[in-house]
Amino acid sequence: MNLLKLQAELKCPKGSFNSFGKYKYRSAEQILESLKPLLQKHELQLTLTDDIVEVGSKLFLKATARLASESGLVEVNGFAELGDHKGMSSEQCTGTASSYARKYALNGLFLIDETESDPDSKDNSQPKAKDSISDERFVKAIEAIKQGKAKKTDLNKFELTAEQTKVLASC
Repeated sequence: MNLLKLQAELKCPKGSFNSFGKYKYRSAEQILESLKPLLQKHELQLTLTDDIVEVGSKLFLKATARLASESGLVEVNGFAELGDHKGMSSEQCTGTASSYARKYALNGLFLIDETESDPDSKDNSQPKAKDSISDERFVKAIEAIKQGKAKKTDLNKFELTAEQTKVLASC
């Protein structure tokens, strides 16, 4: 698979600016626009899908980015909590969550760094390796809670980030 070459070649600058928060950002659409020529060049196929998952009483949109080639398949998930936003219809809220989760699935798959001036990061610094989010551990924790194999107080065995633990504990 030519994923390593694609990751090295991909350039996707933050092409949007939030004047209220005074920060630059990139959208999922901007990432896809930068990716399309490279996907064709390296004969790779990218698909994005969304699923709704329930954790306790909260709903999350789980986006999956799948990269396929003749030699294999790689996939990465991104999550966004589904919720109400003032002045938005439920469809708009779902679309917003989808865009957010897809952006972070794409970031994970293609090694796109969002830490510089990222409004979603509390201190905008580079996360430490042990603080990186593992979708697999998060999903395992969700499944264990659903199946009654783990309690919210047992979450430390999944080595979750503080953010993931907080999300699960609040459900």
